[in-house]
Formats: sequence, structure tokens, C-alpha cells
Amino acid sequence: MSDVVLFILGLAALVVGGNQFIKGAARVATALGVSTLIIGLTVVALGTSAPELLVSLRAATTASSDIALGNVIGSNIANIGVILAISALITPIKLDWSIFRREIPFVIGFSVLVLLMALDGELGRVDGLILVLSFAAFSTLIYRQAIRERAEIEPELTVYEQEERLTKRAPLVWEAARVIGGLLVLVVGAQFLVDSSVNIARAFGVSDLVIGITMVAVGTSLPELTICVLASLRREDDIVLGNVLGSNISNLLVIVGVVALIQPISVPRPVQTFDLPVMVVFAGLLLLFVRGRTLTRRTAPVFLLAYAAFIALTLVR
Repeated sequence: MSDVVLFILGLAALVVGGNQFIKGAARVATALGVSTLIIGLTVVALGTSAPELLVSLRAATTASSDIALGNVIGSNIANIGVILAISALITPIKLDWSIFRREIPFVIGFSVLVLLMALDGELGRVDGLILVLSFAAFSTLIYRQAIRERAEIEPELTVYEQEERLTKRAPLVWEAARVIGGLLVLVVGAQFLVDSSVNIARAFGVSDLVIGITMVAVGTSLPELTICVLASLRREDDIVLGNVLGSNISNLLVIVGVVALIQPISVPRPVQTFDLPVMVVFAGLLLLFVRGRTLTRRTAPVFLLAYAAFIALTLVR
């Protein structure tokens, strides 16, 4: 009974925390004079990647760094194959041209980079350093993009709009607190939901293997899923895209990079020949199946079917 209560509380925390997080992120973007895509690529993406980071760091400090790589690969595939697809099923997602020109190529490029690094059977400390430095370079590019956006927008604002923006900057601290508070509630809610689900499943005789492949794997992606679903309902397309693309980049560069610096990651042959190439393919699907710069309800099932095929092949292997 206590697990059922925890499950309900966790679900409620996901909804409440996710809503506060999105509202705060959107208002911070407005107050700073940058697009919600920038906020999605940075604050939202790093925040919702926190569970993956915690799981991976715990694995690295216990000499199980290969678990961190599996966590990142699974999360990146799920972000595109499940989270983005479900968001598009709720509301078709419009993509700005800059995303095709910059963000999606970065996701594909960094995915290929990690694959190439792993071909020798290990992601060592040098590889980790390169990945962390790549994230620093990517963050610098995003920062410059934000500065450029502000410089382009400010001169076009009327006197009234400039005054309105100044009034919105006043409670910026409170909105930042809303973002942080919403994220904390989101992470705690996800933990409650996963723990209670595992206990309920065990009570019904479900094996630990099935629990690990399903509930625990999905559990670390619950913050991304919650944010994207709620953002779709609020028609915040940039937050959805920024969250998915930014989270994938953060997973590859920050999580894999930091873990490799702490403890070199061994990469088995099957991961080199199957899992990592599949991750690259899913990143490429973004370019292949997005028509008219919109991810529609017709193309979204392709992502879901591709993910189902990946899970089936993984179970068979």
C-alpha cells in the first residue's frame, strides 16, 4: 500500500515539478532576451540529464564505468525514439531552420565521434578530455548565439516592450528559483516513481532483468519525458527540441567525458558494432523523417517502431 502511495506522489511530483520548471525556464528566457531553444539546449537539457549523470558517476566510482556508457546509449536512443515521438504525437513539432543547420548536425557529429573513439575497445582519459573540451566549445558557441540574439532583438523593441522586459527581469531570481525547485521536485518524483514501480513489480513476480530493462532504464528518462510532454501541451516546441537535442549532447560530452576521466570505459565488441551505430542511426532519423521542417503525427510512429525493434533485438541478443 505504501508503494502505491509513493507511486501516486511520484506521479504528482513529476507533473507539478515539470510545470514549474517549464514556466520558470520560459520566463527566464524572456527576461534574458534569448530564445527558449537556447534555454532548452542548456538549462533544461543539463537539468533533465541529472539522473543519468548521478547513475553514471555512481557506476564510475564503483569501477563499473561500462554501465555509464550503456546508460547514455539507452537514454539517447530513448530520447529520440520515444520522448520526441510521443511529444510529436501530442502536438506536431515545428523546427526552425537553424536547428537543421546547427543543432541536429552537432547531435549526429558527436554521436559519430564517440563511435569512432570506441572502435579501439576503450574510451580512455584522453577521449574523456576531448569530449569535455568539446562540450566547453559547444557551450561557448551557444553563449555567443544567445548574445547575438539579444543584440538583434533589443534594437527592434519599442519603448513599451523595453520597459516591460525590464520589469520581467526584476523577479528573475524568483524564476530561477522556480526552475531549480521544479527540477528538484522532478528528480525526487522520478525516484519515487521508479522505486515504487520496482517494488510493485517484484510483488507480482516480475524478474529483476525485466525490471532493469524497462523501469530502471525508463526511470532516468522520466524528467525528459515529463518536460517534453508538458511542453508539447503548452506548445513550447523549442523547449521540446532543446531538451532532447541538448540532453543527447550533454549525455555524450559531459557524462561519457567525465566518467572516462574518472575511470576509462571498456567498450565490448557488440557495443561497437550494434549499440553505438544504432545510436548514430537514430540521430540521423531526425534528418530523414522530418518533412517540411515539422515532425508530424504521421512520422512519429516510425520513431516508436524503430525503438521497439531496437528493444526486441537487444532482448534477443
